[in-house]
Amino acid sequence: MSVLGSQSPLHPSTLSTVIHRTQHWFHGRISREESHRIIKQQGLVDGLFLLRDSQSNPKAFVLTLCHHQKIKNFQILPCEDDGQMFFSLDDGNTKFSDLIQLVDFYQLNKGVLPCKLKHHCVRVAL
Repeated sequence: MSVLGSQSPLHPSTLSTVIHRTQHWFHGRISREESHRIIKQQGLVDGLFLLRDSQSNPKAFVLTLCHHQKIKNFQILPCEDDGQMFFSLDDGNTKFSDLIQLVDFYQLNKGVLPCKLKHHCVRVAL
């Protein structure tokens, strides 16, 4: 039940797969080339990042990150553990229930990334 007394239209597991779409760092269905263009446009600064839908895998996402003036892409894959869905960019070693948790973690810890996530790319509406 929601605060308003009606049942929520989204099941919690469904919510974890769409909640990131409200975040400023999520850019949706853009190409790799477009993500690189956005990062270059906003400055090749260490830790500058964005997330987008993967073009090659409809269930996956891609973290595009700038480090040492180079742009790198990291695929974020869904994985299942005991019937629960998680997201991971290190083959399931570090699992997150949603992409917001993943971004929060990598803003505090570099983990398998070359640097921490420091600045998200701003989405510009046209």
